[in-house]
Amino acid sequence: MQKKAITNWGNYPVIDATESSFQTVDQLRVQLYRNKASIARGMGRCYGDAALSEHIISTLDCNNFISFDTANGIIDCQAGVTLDNILQVVVPEGWFLPVTPGTRYITVGGAVASDVHGKNHHVDGTFGEHVIDMDVMIGDGSLITCSSTEHSDLFQATCGGMGLTGIITRVKFALKPVESCYINEKKIKAKNLDEIFDLFQQYKHVTYSVAWIDCLKGGSNFGRSILMLGEHAKKSELPAKLAAAPLRLPQQANLNFPFYLPGFVLNKLSIKAFNEVFYRKQIAKEKQSIIPYTPFFYPLDAVQNWNRMYGRRGFVQYQMAFPLSVSKEALIKLLDKIRRKGFGSFLAVLKLFGEQDSLISFPMEGYTLALDFPVRNGLFEFLDELDKLVDEYGGRIYMSKDARMSKELLHKSYPHIDTFWSIVEKYNPDNKLASLQSARLFTHKIKSNQPCQIY
Repeated sequence: MQKKAITNWGNYPVIDATESSFQTVDQLRVQLYRNKASIARGMGRCYGDAALSEHIISTLDCNNFISFDTANGIIDCQAGVTLDNILQVVVPEGWFLPVTPGTRYITVGGAVASDVHGKNHHVDGTFGEHVIDMDVMIGDGSLITCSSTEHSDLFQATCGGMGLTGIITRVKFALKPVESCYINEKKIKAKNLDEIFDLFQQYKHVTYSVAWIDCLKGGSNFGRSILMLGEHAKKSELPAKLAAAPLRLPQQANLNFPFYLPGFVLNKLSIKAFNEVFYRKQIAKEKQSIIPYTPFFYPLDAVQNWNRMYGRRGFVQYQMAFPLSVSKEALIKLLDKIRRKGFGSFLAVLKLFGEQDSLISFPMEGYTLALDFPVRNGLFEFLDELDKLVDEYGGRIYMSKDARMSKELLHKSYPHIDTFWSIVEKYNPDNKLASLQSARLFTHKIKSNQPCQIY
């Protein structure tokens, strides 16, 4: 197989790697034997280097539905099925994903490997908490069915384990019932960080909540935000025209970002201008509306290739979480550092996490902030400064978004990391499953992984 340039959604890093695919478990087993070190990759929507390796095994051809229990909302499918595929099947039957991230263009296997969270973590937890069982092919080619009660160590380490325990081939999980494909949305403007924290607490009973935050504004408007709240709309709440077909999603136009923006376009002034327009376009303090689920959960999916706006050098998404008791203080310091540096982010997203008791998953009870930074001179040194603040306040960084965290910070911030790695070594003793990220974060453990060419 010839090598080719492969990258994930952040377009950083880009590596030279070989890639293959499979449809059956026998084909997958042959590929594991054939290659020294491989990692599974679905749609490539993780941002950093977690789904990159010297050899990549694409799951996209392993994409069949196995069963759908329409009465009880249980779906069983292969790992390469995307969330978009699932929504097209289940929503017309009155069901919805239990948890969804900000894009529907990820695979089910990727959702488990990253143990994705959404706007409802404080109510419904992570995706892995709704998985009933799954099949995982481990390093020696054995296919193991695991769940919270059967091979539970493998199950726990695979949910959020970034593909290091094995390659997920099948997932069965529970859905949530809905009466319509619409969301009853409420938007509230917050004049500063104090107010947005108060609003999150005031509305923590609402199923879905997320805030856009202006990370460059100072003074009395420091941390000004717009809180977006949502509940699945009941049929009785819809206007008559929509109530006639409550589960039929209206057609929506998709745009395309046709080229990479030049690097100079994204600067402090342009980001400030964007933030000003975004904040002021909602004139009223509060706005209530009924909207389709797609713009509420997946606003960026309406623009194909939106990652190109960060230029050819790519971007890094930096997502951290802080414990509840120190979240506000930590975020004040973090946002102040960003404002002073002028490294603003168009997409700055604040969410509330509920309690999370898991082995390796990212969320902790508290707040999480996700930021997009174009790759530029001085960025990684600046992110090292933010890492120190994350460490100081007992926070952690999301591995699914990470492209440059140190192994020291990982081991400090994930309390069960040694237990996790002992399970990885049990099921993947020869490091048949290894990524660029695992080589970086577990360099003293990697035996067979060879460095890839990084552009």
